[in-house]
Amino acid sequence: MEKILSYPLSILFYLAFLIMLLIFHPIQWICLNVFGYQAHKKSVDLLNGCLVRTTHILGTTYDIQHLDRLPQGAPLILVANHQSMYDIPPIIWFMRKVHPKFISKKELGKGIPSVSYNLRHGGSVLIDRKDPKQALPAIKQIAEYIEKHKRSAVIFPEGTRSKTGEPKRFSENGLKILCKYAPSAYIVPISINNSWKLVRYGQFPLGLGNRLTFTVQEPFAIKDIPFAEVMERTENAVVQGIKN
Repeated sequence: MEKILSYPLSILFYLAFLIMLLIFHPIQWICLNVFGYQAHKKSVDLLNGCLVRTTHILGTTYDIQHLDRLPQGAPLILVANHQSMYDIPPIIWFMRKVHPKFISKKELGKGIPSVSYNLRHGGSVLIDRKDPKQALPAIKQIAEYIEKHKRSAVIFPEGTRSKTGEPKRFSENGLKILCKYAPSAYIVPISINNSWKLVRYGQFPLGLGNRLTFTVQEPFAIKDIPFAEVMERTENAVVQGIKN
C-alpha cells in the first residue's frame, strides 16, 4: 500500500524539489555577484531549508540531536556516514551556523540548477574519484580554506552511499589531508539514520513516513593526537550511533 501511495507523492515531491532548484539558481547568482559571500550563503541556507520542507510531502520528519555540541569560532571537520543524497540538505540547513562546505564528485559541478552553482562558487571542492592526483590537492584546498575562515568541511569517509544503512569501512585518505592542513580543527562525528529508507525502492518511487536522525557526537580537537587515533576515534563515534 505504501509503495502504491508513494508514486503520486514522489511525483509531487520531485516537482516541488525542482521548482526550488530553479527558483534559487538566479537568486544565488544575484546574491553572490551583487552582495557577496554572506548573502550567497544565506540564499543557499534558505534553499536547503526549502528542500528539507519538500521532503515533508513524503511524510519525512527530522530529529537533529546535540547541535549545541558544535564548537564555535574554530575550523570543523564534520565526519558522517552517508546513506543518500537526502543527507546533504539537512546538514546545510540545520548546521548553517558553521558554514558547511562539501567535498563532492566533479559530476555534480555542472548541469544541476542551484546545486552545481553552489558547489562551484560557495567554497566546496569538486574531485575526480578516478584521479587521486587531482583529488588530494582539492582536499588540501578546502582544508586550508576552513583553517583560514573558521568554517567547516563535510566528508563522508565511506566514499559511497550505504544502500541498507549498514556502515561501510571508512577510508582514511581524505580525512588525513584535512587534519594535516587544518591543524586547529575539531573533528565532529555525525551519525545519520534512516536516510537510506527514502531510496529503499530506488529513486522512484520514494519511501514514505521516515524519521531521519542526525546525531552530533562529542567533538574533539585533533591537535597533538596521532592520526591513527583520530581515525579510530572518529569511526567508532559515528558507527556507534547508527541504528539499523
